[in-house]
Amino acid sequence: MKFLVVDDSSTMRRIIKNTLARIGHKDVVEGEDGVEGWEAMKKNPDVDVLITDWNMPNMNGLELVKKVRSEEKYADMPIIMVTTEGGKTEVITALKAGVNNYIVKPFTPQVLKEKLEAVL
Repeated sequence: MKFLVVDDSSTMRRIIKNTLARIGHKDVVEGEDGVEGWEAMKKNPDVDVLITDWNMPNMNGLELVKKVRSEEKYADMPIIMVTTEGGKTEVITALKAGVNNYIVKPFTPQVLKEKLEAVL
């Protein structure tokens, strides 16, 4: 299973990658923002799961989610948003855009594992 992790924080990308590796997922591609994330999607058509931040420069996570969902081939791809935006309005906005699950930072590895299991 291949993951795409998109976050403008290299530390957060590393935390997510390490957590994924600990639960057996070592095939991970990265992007620093939505633009890089979208490029990575095009270069890696075998990506199975997208984990993205919301607040990023150039193209934010919500815009990336909408772009991914506009492509028929990604209609069923699990998408998890990992963000500091924890308000009810933001969660609803993200779910309407096509996010399957939502994690508010900071989070524990266990939370990521549980949210991932829920969408796979």
